[in-house]
Amino acid sequence: MTNSVWQMLKKRLAAALAVTLTASVVLTGCSSSQPANQAASPASETIKVGILHSLSGTMAISEVSVKDAELMAIEEINAAGGLLGKKIEPVIEDGASNWTTFAEKAKKLLQQDKVATVFGCWTSASRKAVLPVFEENKGLLWYPVQYEGMESSPNIFYTGAAPNQQIVPAVEWLLQNKGKKMFLLGSDYVFPRTANKIIKEQLKAMGGELIAEEYTPLGHTDYSTIINKIKASKPDVVFNTLNGDSNVAFFKQLKDAGITAKDLTTCSVSVAEEEVRGIGAANMEGHLVSWNYYQTTDTPENKEFVKNYKAKYGADRVTDDPIEAAYIAVYLWAEAVKKAGTTDIEQVKEAAKGIEFKAPEGLVKIEGENQHIWKPVRIGEVTADGLIKEIWSTGQTVRPDPYLKTYDWAKGLSN
Repeated sequence: MTNSVWQMLKKRLAAALAVTLTASVVLTGCSSSQPANQAASPASETIKVGILHSLSGTMAISEVSVKDAELMAIEEINAAGGLLGKKIEPVIEDGASNWTTFAEKAKKLLQQDKVATVFGCWTSASRKAVLPVFEENKGLLWYPVQYEGMESSPNIFYTGAAPNQQIVPAVEWLLQNKGKKMFLLGSDYVFPRTANKIIKEQLKAMGGELIAEEYTPLGHTDYSTIINKIKASKPDVVFNTLNGDSNVAFFKQLKDAGITAKDLTTCSVSVAEEEVRGIGAANMEGHLVSWNYYQTTDTPENKEFVKNYKAKYGADRVTDDPIEAAYIAVYLWAEAVKKAGTTDIEQVKEAAKGIEFKAPEGLVKIEGENQHIWKPVRIGEVTADGLIKEIWSTGQTVRPDPYLKTYDWAKGLSN
């Protein structure tokens, strides 16, 4: 090799190394940890949001309609001009009733799709699975279902009931009106087990009696043994925290065993109008539920909501509490974005504090302290047409207390 050729090769190698180092610096800069939505292109003509629910598997019976409500709210906002001059673009993912899949899909929505926020989950198991994903990626989840409390993540807004807005007032009403002996039945995961931990402390404090506590896996369908235990133990109330299509099996088999609401009081906290449709109104008539909203709730906003939902999805469809809580979650996020003037998550969270919205259930408000919602509490009875008639209500919104700090008997539960 001549000296001139060697000098030429050295220059080419030096140039190639410089290009490689420059590319490396650029790539390193792009991979720095940033809030998911801040990586979105400012020139984008849409604002992407994630929709993450079980569209297959045992929880699809409940979550498909929740997804539909979120899409309807997005469509309404877009029809009214969009948000910050842009259309909202939903990116839909199926959690498939599998908690690992929920976490994977949440990561995909935040890191790959760069969504501004996510509306999603139903079970507490799915929420617990995605919570670290949202916290690590500085994302924002709007969770639309009542739950067991004892949680307040800065990366989640909770638009369903905290325990003091559903379970605790329901147990108090049942003790006063239906009897002291309570049989606890639930699916075997975090929500029923934590809910029943709360109920057991409440029973001790209010003179109630725990008759039995039974759990079955999600998707379980044979309740003959448990129904025999209920018959033998003769409780005043079965407090039901079953989730998914297990409720179909339980209530059908309960009726087949000759037990109706006239023979036994049950109170469910995960059975609403949508689930009654799957279970069959004839199997549920007279049984009790506790929620914050029913299709029959008498407000002008609800009449419009029910009319629009049926017009879009069919006259045979029903609205219910999680459907309504999912619908208002989209509007509450949009109001916070408008107030903040940006989809930046930290600014949206700050702007959301104290926001009020005329929801189908009534006027609701975001509690800035814990990112839950002020809501009314309503106990209802399933009617022959599959709807739910309100039989008791707080008459006003109740401040969310996810850790039950305002109850002396609950001290120590959150430890």
